[in-house]
Amino acid sequence: MDLDEDLQARGRALSSPVRLRILRLCLHKARTNKEIAETLDLNPATALHHVRTLLSTGFLAAEDARTGNRGAKEIPYRATGLSWHSRIPNSAPVLVETFLQEIEGLQPSDIDVWRLGVRLNDANREEMMGRIRAVFEDYAGRGPDEDGTATSIMLAHHLDRTAD
Repeated sequence: MDLDEDLQARGRALSSPVRLRILRLCLHKARTNKEIAETLDLNPATALHHVRTLLSTGFLAAEDARTGNRGAKEIPYRATGLSWHSRIPNSAPVLVETFLQEIEGLQPSDIDVWRLGVRLNDANREEMMGRIRAVFEDYAGRGPDEDGTATSIMLAHHLDRTAD
């Protein structure tokens, strides 16, 4: 694949909330297609379609095959982390939808939410967003804590045109 085709394929791969959820599931623990399908309540064939898309674009990597409970060959998959460094234009709708799917069914006490309204000039807004991004980058670059609990954070920033 040439560079343009590769970028387009990666953009398409990250345009699905299901695929983003698969990447999240496989970030710190390798999972088989069966485990992915069960966790996300998907048909195994549908899950496999999404897994293959993520494999072909480098977002997932297959680990060594293992023998399952009934002697069947199982292939666990792990997220490569490539998606963290892939900037896809106009990704806000799919990221918001993914977030909404991930929190569906959680108790309100299981979700921390902050909302802030500020009035900043361009330089201060860029500084704020840069500092927040640096914190995200710092934690994303660290390895997982062995005794840690999986957690997700979504940050959305928008200009508030109604407050002008």
